[in-house]
Amino acid sequence: MDLDAYASVHRPTWERLDSLARTRRLDAGQADELLELYGRSSTHLSVVQAHDPDGPQAAGLSMVLARARNRITGAPSNASAGFSRFFLEQLPAAFYRIRWLTVLLGTAFCLVAVWFGFWVNGEPEVLASLGTEEQMREYAEEQFTGYYSENPAASFAGQVWTNNAWIAAQEVAFGITGYFVPYVLFANAQGVGISGGVMAAHGELDTFFLYILPHGFMELTAIFIAGAAGLRIFWAWVAPGQRTRLDSLASEGRSLFTVAAGLVLVLAVSGVVEGFVTPSGLPHWLRLGIGMLVLAGYWAYTLILGRRAVAAGATGDLEAHDAGARQLTA
Repeated sequence: MDLDAYASVHRPTWERLDSLARTRRLDAGQADELLELYGRSSTHLSVVQAHDPDGPQAAGLSMVLARARNRITGAPSNASAGFSRFFLEQLPAAFYRIRWLTVLLGTAFCLVAVWFGFWVNGEPEVLASLGTEEQMREYAEEQFTGYYSENPAASFAGQVWTNNAWIAAQEVAFGITGYFVPYVLFANAQGVGISGGVMAAHGELDTFFLYILPHGFMELTAIFIAGAAGLRIFWAWVAPGQRTRLDSLASEGRSLFTVAAGLVLVLAVSGVVEGFVTPSGLPHWLRLGIGMLVLAGYWAYTLILGRRAVAAGATGDLEAHDAGARQLTA
């Protein structure tokens, strides 16, 4: 296509749209004309971008459309509206879209952890390979619980939050490789299982669960969520559908990095629980109850707000005019 000729034919429409967008007061007829020309020019932009997405014609028309869009919709969204849209639509929609994969990864994690726990507890030679009897007993009776209280609660909570948020971000970012998420989850399941096996072998299995579950309910779920997001990005590359791989990756990447941003807050909550609740002197039932309440809050947020947001068309991605052009393939 000759873009210069195409632009020459349609430039009067674009100039009229720009003129209306700059007019301070529009009567009813002009407002209708503005809407009509905006729709027509949006189609023109799609044609131009399909042939030369980074060219001057596309850039100029994009600016005209942006000015017209602001005139139609009013001033750009303020910060409070953006925060509201993020927490009430984009984030719960992104969580909701990966809910089943989150559950699947959590189930696989637990099965691996349980297998390693039984293996360590049931095979004396495996337990012996981890250290001397004195070392294992010291770990079970002192070090395991001491880990949660050896540092000031606020400092420990911050350290845990930073570490877990970093792991979650890596799962999302490197999920495209296809192997990073299974590797991280397997390694963590192995560690949890071995730790539980050592504790069980020394009669401290109840202590293990009382110290791992209050924060672990939400903390481990957050790791599963991040893993699910990373694998969705990988699958967007493997099976892009009717979009190009680049377009598919861009769309899923934007949606699922929303998950990474949300998990920073989720892990902050679990970090507070781990730093202040897990090592506290609260009754066991209350510590476990707080952990379960946090987890229930997450799933209520995801299933209630997420279902509603997805039903309304939200995916966790940016709005169409912020995300840029999308190109379909046959």
